[in-house]
Order: sequence, then C-alpha cells, then structure tokens
Amino acid sequence: MASESSFDIVNKVDRQEVDNAVNQAAKEISQRFDFKNVDAGIKWSGEAIDMQANTEERVSAVLDVFKDKLVKRQISLKGLQADEPKLSGKIYKINATIDAGITQENAKKLSKLIRDEGPKGVKAQIQGDELRVSSKSRDDLQAVQSLIKSQDYDFAVQFVNYR
Repeated sequence: MASESSFDIVNKVDRQEVDNAVNQAAKEISQRFDFKNVDAGIKWSGEAIDMQANTEERVSAVLDVFKDKLVKRQISLKGLQADEPKLSGKIYKINATIDAGITQENAKKLSKLIRDEGPKGVKAQIQGDELRVSSKSRDDLQAVQSLIKSQDYDFAVQFVNYR
C-alpha cells in the first residue's frame, strides 16, 4: 500500500521582500525628477503601506512605482489592496495592504474545483488559512496543481510542503 502524498495551497507573502520593494520605491521616488517638490513618499504604517503626494496623479504614480517594484520581486499584485486617493489637508494619500492567507470562502472555492474537476481519489481539507491536498498518486497531485494554475482567481496561491 503506497503512502499518501500531499501538498498545501497557501497565500503567503515574504514580508522582507515587500519591505525591500517599499525601500526601493522610496529611493526611486526621492531621486526621480518628476517627484521633486510634490511631497511624494511611501512608508510603512503598521501593517499597511502609506503613499502620499500633493496631487491625485502623483500619488497614483507613487502606487505605480511600488507595484513595479513588487512585480520585480515576484510578489503577486493580486494580494495588493489599495484604497482610492483621499485628500488629507493639502496631501493626497493612498493606504495599501497586502493580503496573506486563504479565506474560508476562497478555500471552499478551491476545494470545490478539486472535487468537481480534479482526479478521483484526491482529497482537499481546509486547515486554517491553507488547504491541504492529498492523494496516493503524485501524478494526481501534479494534475491538481496544473488545474489550479490554469484558473484565474482574484487571490494568489503557492504550493508548499510537497511530500
């Protein structure tokens, strides 16, 4: 009898990579000519990232620079939740957060997809903010991974703990 193989579907973001992206964006903003004298900036504020500038267009440009830095560091933009620019005094601000973990609702969507379209004999169980997928056949697990990659969800997924 073959033992069960499994992997976990998660949505994890490396906080250090996000921090590096914030620092790189801040450096670029301080050096670019089009950001001179517009009070542009980006910084951490607890678990959120605050961006500011003196016009709505400039603060949106700060967000674009930050997104560019995230993409270069292979961080999915699906997890980035950014507010609309808001006027605060004379400064426009955008507050952004990066989601981590798979919500119960999204885990149920993935589980239903695996049950309906995945190979028979593959089990999926929700464990907190991740989804454990197990099967006797490693080929079935790889088929499930390709099935999930082929779907276009509004959240990022990674596959970890493949055993």
